[in-house]
Amino acid sequence: MTADLAGDALRLKTLLDRLLAEMPLGWDLGLERMRALMAGLGDPQKRLPPTIHVAGTNGKGSTTAFCRAILEAHGKSVHVHTSPHLVRFNERYRLGRVGGGVLVDDARLHDTLVRVEAVAKPIHATFFEVITAAAFVLFSEHPADYCVIEVGLGGRLDATNVIEDPLVCAITAISFDHEKFLGDTLPKIAGEKAGIIKRGRPVVAAPQVDDVAEVFETVAVKNATRLRLGGQDWMVREENGRLVYEDEDGLLDLPPPKLLGRHQFINAGTAIAALRAAGLTLDPEATARGVMAVEWPARMQRLAPGPLVNRAPTGAEVWLDGGHNPGAGKVIAHVMGDLEERVSRPLFLVVGMLQTKDPVGFFQSFAGLVRHVFTVPIKDHAVARTPQDLAEIAGAAGLSAQPVTSVAEALDFLHPWTLEPAPRILICGSLYLSGEVLAENDQLPK
Repeated sequence: MTADLAGDALRLKTLLDRLLAEMPLGWDLGLERMRALMAGLGDPQKRLPPTIHVAGTNGKGSTTAFCRAILEAHGKSVHVHTSPHLVRFNERYRLGRVGGGVLVDDARLHDTLVRVEAVAKPIHATFFEVITAAAFVLFSEHPADYCVIEVGLGGRLDATNVIEDPLVCAITAISFDHEKFLGDTLPKIAGEKAGIIKRGRPVVAAPQVDDVAEVFETVAVKNATRLRLGGQDWMVREENGRLVYEDEDGLLDLPPPKLLGRHQFINAGTAIAALRAAGLTLDPEATARGVMAVEWPARMQRLAPGPLVNRAPTGAEVWLDGGHNPGAGKVIAHVMGDLEERVSRPLFLVVGMLQTKDPVGFFQSFAGLVRHVFTVPIKDHAVARTPQDLAEIAGAAGLSAQPVTSVAEALDFLHPWTLEPAPRILICGSLYLSGEVLAENDQLPK
């Protein structure tokens, strides 16, 4: 790294550290401050390229990645805003360009945040509102064909919901998560997610349980728009190893997604349905290229050899997934089960999790599938569960578990075990833990 780039990185880190120290943290849901912040910045959210707004509990990031990959395969430039980041804060902001977008550079992000901060301080905006506003400023000032904006939390009162006229709204699978903010039943959570639906704008949803689908249908009717529901208005299935998508506009016979797992067929289908609902004509060959090219770190990612992975027993598979709620636990366990059917290996989990998550519901999906669980801390996170607490919960869920001090120690612990064949190791439970792992393994997201 040149001296100038190193200086830019240091200035950005110093600014972010200061904003984190000075600005309200956590979630203070509501749109009044965000609207005031937007007005003070000249309403950049009104000057975005045509925008796909994505909400949901599980699959938001993957669906966003499919939208981007398919659009880029059609030769389009796509801005993308996601959260949280894994290793570098810049991962939240991808600036679109033909041939593939790039993460915003440190200097540009620093200067944008400084501009936003000047307007945000007098109105006591939160840290999350400031970093969301930065996305709108960046994306409004750099031309692109499309934007894909991922909701941070919920939908109705999320800072991204100042978007008034999206090209299409997409809602992925609904599960229990953030109950303190969104409600303690699936219909309540669905109601918050459905808050991104806008009057007269198309809305697409992944397949849902009946009471969630009813909420979406009711909100769509109130907003004089049509809901296109997976499993009803559009279908996606695996057939002879391929992805087959079908709706009223016809059938697409595509290769399987690059992202692993049956749930990724649903996420790819949700993205295709959203793009078609927006009025785009998808070329089958370009769509196939997008489905095969899509990348989304820490979503059933097979880790490459590196400083951390090399500590595992010889021949071991090491996988990484940031899923952290009961719904995610189910889909991850299904993937592990599918891998077991293809090639049997003893499965070990390395798990770190925040106090805001439901570890019991997460662990229950792995009963009968896992040989042993190692529980680890999450560095520099005040609300992380202790390894001891997490091991007790895993044990109560019927799993053999022990606390260790780090992922590296967990991998070291596996060496004395007599394992034939070599183990399959899944590191999971938190996107924050995933970021630590990628950094330790020198495998930075691009």
